Amino acid sequence: MKSTDLDIIIIGAGPIGIACALECKKQNLNYQVIEKGALTNSLFNYPLNMTFFSTSEKLEIDNIPFISNNPKPNRNEALEYYRRVATSNQLNINLYEKVVSIKKHNDDFQVVSDQQHYKANKVIIATGFYDIPNYLNVPGEDLPKVFHYYKEAHPFTLQNIAVVGASNSAVDAALEIYRKSGNVTMIVRKEAIGERVKYWVRPDILNRIEESSITAYFNSEIKEIKLNEIIIETPEGEKILPNDYVIALTGYRPNFKFLADAGIEFSKDEKHIPNYNSETMESNVKGLYLAGVICGGMETHKWFIENSRIHAKIIANHIKNNLNK
Repeated sequence: MKSTDLDIIIIGAGPIGIACALECKKQNLNYQVIEKGALTNSLFNYPLNMTFFSTSEKLEIDNIPFISNNPKPNRNEALEYYRRVATSNQLNINLYEKVVSIKKHNDDFQVVSDQQHYKANKVIIATGFYDIPNYLNVPGEDLPKVFHYYKEAHPFTLQNIAVVGASNSAVDAALEIYRKSGNVTMIVRKEAIGERVKYWVRPDILNRIEESSITAYFNSEIKEIKLNEIIIETPEGEKILPNDYVIALTGYRPNFKFLADAGIEFSKDEKHIPNYNSETMESNVKGLYLAGVICGGMETHKWFIENSRIHAKIIANHIKNNLNK
């Protein structure tokens, strides 16, 4: 493996990683972005027909205009926007390269990927939280019929589908599959559809449930998944439902082990918020910065593209003033 010396390593080529790269380039810092998947890998893995909650101008980075057909852009428009930002600015991005370790050594960091070694004075982690699902931890969850990500509705036509969850992703999946002639049952741990569901979608799912086009079990959980059925616990007792596929959209979490192995500390409560200075975005490890949604720990609804874009400028300015310190 070859070794490369840099001012900054940026881990993650999502929108916030790209924003950090733009700011580093403006500051004439020697940087490299490393991404284990495709460019904006999380957005790439979103459902094909996904529409953002935010309007296009709130998803812009570095004041580069984001023009979309409608006020709220869709997945494909976002992929095109961030691709054009990255390519037109000739950002230094390595794709399909996975960082396996970050170690502080004296005043620098040794960053090892599955392809090469790097030495950098500073490191920015902007890896998001979409890689690790919140598992149900029930028997049968490892069956091939169980999915923790949803792409499109067509494969589920004329099938008995259990959608687990009541967030935006679960509601979108339930409605799309219903409209592609799937028999949809929602299994919801709480007492109602989530309040954060997109305001133009929430009435739709409530109406479909009310008219029994989609069946919903609230205050309920899956106890076991079998080849052709599921067992759920409801307020009325245990029920056995015919089932072909389970789509468990119960949220995702940051890779806490990766962060902890780099030396980052966390709050001791269930929120598991990483330790960082909100004025500089520097973590408890000097020279190691956090950007984007990972700053919220398990509070994955706290940070979005629109309110964490500012992290890039904050970090780049602090690094410029503290390089080699």
